[in-house]
Order: sequence, then C-alpha cells, then structure tokens
Amino acid sequence: MIPWAPSNSKPLISIGILTILVVSGCVQDQAFEAPSQLCKSEILGNTSFEEVKNLYKGEVVEIIHDWILEGYVISSDREGNFFNTLHFQDRSSNANSGFQIDIDLRDSYLFYEVGDKIYIQLKGLYLGKSKGILKLGSANTAFGNKFIGRLPSHAVSRHLVKGCEQNSIVPRPTNIGSLDNLMVNTLIKLDNVEIVDEELGLPFAVAEETTKRKIIDCWGDELVLLNSGYSDFQEEQLPRGNGTITAVYYQENNESQIIIREVSDIDFNQERCEEIITEFTSEEVLISEIADPDNNNGARFIELYYSGKDTISLNGWSLRRYTNQNSTVGSAIDLSSFSIRASKTLVIAANSEVFQQVYGFLPDIEAGTNSPADSNGDDNLELVDPFGKVIDVFGIVGEDGSGTNHEFEDGRAQRKPEITLGNPFYSFSEWIIYNDTGASGTTNQPQNAPQDFSPGARD
Repeated sequence: MIPWAPSNSKPLISIGILTILVVSGCVQDQAFEAPSQLCKSEILGNTSFEEVKNLYKGEVVEIIHDWILEGYVISSDREGNFFNTLHFQDRSSNANSGFQIDIDLRDSYLFYEVGDKIYIQLKGLYLGKSKGILKLGSANTAFGNKFIGRLPSHAVSRHLVKGCEQNSIVPRPTNIGSLDNLMVNTLIKLDNVEIVDEELGLPFAVAEETTKRKIIDCWGDELVLLNSGYSDFQEEQLPRGNGTITAVYYQENNESQIIIREVSDIDFNQERCEEIITEFTSEEVLISEIADPDNNNGARFIELYYSGKDTISLNGWSLRRYTNQNSTVGSAIDLSSFSIRASKTLVIAANSEVFQQVYGFLPDIEAGTNSPADSNGDDNLELVDPFGKVIDVFGIVGEDGSGTNHEFEDGRAQRKPEITLGNPFYSFSEWIIYNDTGASGTTNQPQNAPQDFSPGARD
C-alpha cells in the first residue's frame, strides 16, 4: 500500500512509519503550523533513554511524568527517504540508545537539522511499539486498540524544543555482524560493504514503493538497505564498488535494516570483494563455561568466547559432543548462522524457555535435548573450525568423565579468565571445575542456577 501524499507537494513516503499510515488512512488539507525556530538553552534534561523505555510494559502508555529527554537529531527528510518521523540519539557520537518520534510535519529538516540538540518534553506523549520498534507520538485508536500515531503539527513545537547546541554527528563505526538492539535508532557507519551482485544496475527503489535492497560485507554478512520510492534519488542506480555506508540503524519485526538520508551517505571508493570469504579459523575462539546446574538440568548451557579484535563469522564451525567414553560423535551443533563480536560470548542453551526463566534473558542458540549443551557432566566436547581442525576441547575423547578431572556433574566447568586461546588438548590447569565428587583435584561443591553461573559475561 502506498501512503498518501498531498497533490500540491512532492510525494514522500515514510520508511519508519508504514504501519501508522496503513491503519490511520488518509488525512488531507491539514492545517500546517511550523514550529518556532528560536533555540532555547536554559532547558535541562531530567531523564534517560533507558528510563523512558522502561515505561513500556507491552501496550501503548501515556507518559504522565514531567520528564525532559535530551537528544541529537540524526535523520533528515531533505531528500525524502524519511517522512513524518524524526530519529534522535542520546549523544553526538557512539550513542548507546536512540528513539524515533512520529510527527505531522513536512520538511522537518528546515526546523530540526542533523546534529541539532533537541529537548523532548515527554508529558502528554505516548510510548508504544509498532512492528517491534519502540516509538513516541500521539495515541490513535483502530478497532478498539491504541497505537502510536503522528504528533499533530500544532503540538510539535510544544514537545520538541530546539536547543542552541549543534554538533557534527559522528556515526558509530561497526560492522554487520556486530549490530545489536542497543544500536537501533542510532547513526552507524559500516565498513567493507557493497551491494549484492544480483542487484547491481537496479535503481535504489521502485517508483512509489518502499523497496528493500541488500548489502553484503566481505565476510558474507548481509543487511537490508531500505529505500523510499518517493525519494529524490529513487531512480538512481545502486552504486558499484565497496566502501562505507553511514545510516540510521532500524529494525522491523526483528529484521535488521538501515536507512540512508542521502546518496552521499554511501562512499564506495574501493574495489569490490573479489570473493566473499565465508570460512575463517581462529585460535581465539574457545569454550569458556559449561553448566550442569544441580537444581535444574533444564538450565544447562555452553558458552563460547572470542578474544579477537574483530567480529568473527562461525560459518562452517561446529561444536561436537562425545557421550561418556564414546570416541564417535554423539551430537553436534552447526554454528554457521552465527558470529561472535570482539571480546564477547555466544551462549548455547539446551532449552531456551527454561534458560530465560532462570537467567533472565534468551540465549543466542537453543540446541535442544541431548545436544552438546545438554551434557550431564561426564561428556567430552570439541570446537571444530570450517576446515575440520579441532580448535578447543573439554575433556578427553574416549574417556568417561566420571571421577576424573573433567567431570562437572551437578556443577560447572569454568575457563580461567587468563586463558584467551583455544587448546586442542585438554589441560586441567586451564579450568576451575565444580561437581558433586571432588575427584582428581576438582572442587566438591554442586552449583545452583542462577547464582553460581554467569552466562554471557566471562568471569
């Protein structure tokens, strides 16, 4: 469905608020009231992005607090790729959080430029989700349900006050594999990216349609580039080459997307990747924690850790389990769809529902019953790279762990924090092991979840 655009003006389309337009329908000949352009410097913020977001409990909520949120504008509708939505983040560079607000204001770039500091007076605004994205705006109702709509033009200047500070926004440098939810509605800069081969020669967007194009980096990670069919550059061909893209990071129904403000946000001045590299190996990937809680075997998990400096794709990697004394693989996990950011972990749970109930967050992977993540403490594990090389092990393949220095039954196997490289040969000196026997130098101290474990945060 193509959003309505007034006949006496250049047609625009909203990339960020299609749901609102579809539900609320068409409104023509609205009175237009431009916000005051006078800046104010005496206002002080008194809340944080996190505090505001915590108000949302699953349904649209009116903000009744006398809160003022400070932010910096990062979007622009100058070239029509944004429409009736303003994106802002919590500071001028390396933002930890961002927001968007739906406003009934055309050519908003004339009043709120990229880099402007703004004060959002929150009392009377509404907070809700649309297609998985938290946003601010007014409250509309359809079929008895409230949803976030555009803030009327006459109310824009009351809730959005332009500060006198103007900064050159520095986008956060990152890569596709490192994108996370904290970056949504913030300005990012992706390096070593290019348009996928099959879309070269196509325009940015089909006329009058929101169009998804695809970019890829030299490690094989892909991301959606979202473009408006009403933008100034709609007819221009997608650029060749390889380089950087500066864009607002966006998500819709958990699909990661980016939105550029203008064509100059794309700087492809390098040669394209001759061949997308999809298989990597590194000794900096290792097993960092294995859990078999004494009080809840449904809360079992394995944690991997990556000590390197750049995100690594696990395409072609696998994690193998050798049950008891068996020397043949009993089960395995294909890690190909995942990557690990620098100095971060990958948490693999046997049961994601139980894991969330116990530890308070979802694991990265649910591996299932009898998987490597579902070990009862006497099994052996191998981490294998795409070329079949064993990068790291726990235990000794062919030896039942019961009564040995690699038994973690009802306990925990924790890699010592100073260990930063995988080891294809098991070394007890690299581990701290708790169990219910205390055999062979291990610690007889059964471990209970959640208090005795630390998934996602290497100790």
